Amino acid sequence: MEQGTPFALQELIGFTMERGDGVAVSTLQIRPEHINPHGALHGGIPYTMLDTAMGAAVMTKVPDGHWCSTIDIHTRYLRPCTGGTITVTATVRRAGRRVSHVDAVVVDDDGNEIVTAAGTFAVVPVPT
Repeated sequence: MEQGTPFALQELIGFTMERGDGVAVSTLQIRPEHINPHGALHGGIPYTMLDTAMGAAVMTKVPDGHWCSTIDIHTRYLRPCTGGTITVTATVRRAGRRVSHVDAVVVDDDGNEIVTAAGTFAVVPVPT
């Protein structure tokens, strides 16, 4: 797998990204600023990582001169996470010419699923 190019939001949250043929993996060491007032990981953190990893996985499948854009993501939060490291794995299930379908899962240090997701991404020509 290759490293993705970091961007400002990724750097702000502090997660890493690797991607290969139809797959992207992202990891984050949870820090105090990621925790919500109830003592658990804020749901927006794994969601942002899911969206980014899913898009990165799709981008490994799109032709030159195209990019992808999120159409929808259905997330299912399964259990709270209060610390450690989380890992997101996104896998392209079908890469179409105009729409790609992606599944993803977020696991904690023990391999417990904390969030699952299914997403649909539009494949569009880069605007000129």
